Amino acid sequence: MRAISTWRATVLAAALALGASVGAQAKDSAATTQFIDLGAKSSAITAQTTQSYELNLNDVASRGSLGAPGNSVLELQVGANATITSLQWDLSLTAFDPSWLSELRVTFSDKDGLDGLTFTPGVGEQRSGTQTFSGNADIAAAGLSFQVGSDGVLRLEFHEGFVDGGNPDGLWNGKLTFGVSPVPEPSTYALMALGLLAVGAASRRRAS
Repeated sequence: MRAISTWRATVLAAALALGASVGAQAKDSAATTQFIDLGAKSSAITAQTTQSYELNLNDVASRGSLGAPGNSVLELQVGANATITSLQWDLSLTAFDPSWLSELRVTFSDKDGLDGLTFTPGVGEQRSGTQTFSGNADIAAAGLSFQVGSDGVLRLEFHEGFVDGGNPDGLWNGKLTFGVSPVPEPSTYALMALGLLAVGAASRRRAS
């Protein structure tokens, strides 16, 4: 599973982290993270029509590592084979001692968990307590977009990067907004083809 993380107050407030992993020996001590500045890519918006899907969170709990039975799992219907292209967040996270804010994570993927991203809003905040986090990331521009399955389900699991044994370790409040490019209907492809034919005919007329 690929990973997406954010630094506080970094350039243009958004960065993507790839391949983050946390060892079991110490909190975040084994994390290896490559950060990509999205500032230069902010204008690289996909030409496809995108739709926004908003998910409101109210005391959503995370308890264990990814896949643990006590974690909160939510499902969002975004359309069959749709592509997830961006993420915007406006969150208030609470980590209960001894858990840290940097350990609260959400993995969003297709329903089977075959492809997706892990998002860590509080990366670097190695402390308990409550803090707000907001920002946005152009997933498509960073080459991390992925498709959901034919069932159209975007699955979100709220979990921990390090298990402290709390019940829960943390709570999520606020809002996540996903940018989604739907798969065009067959009629849309037909209209696009007609449009291209019309453009080609107009070009030939101008040339003659």
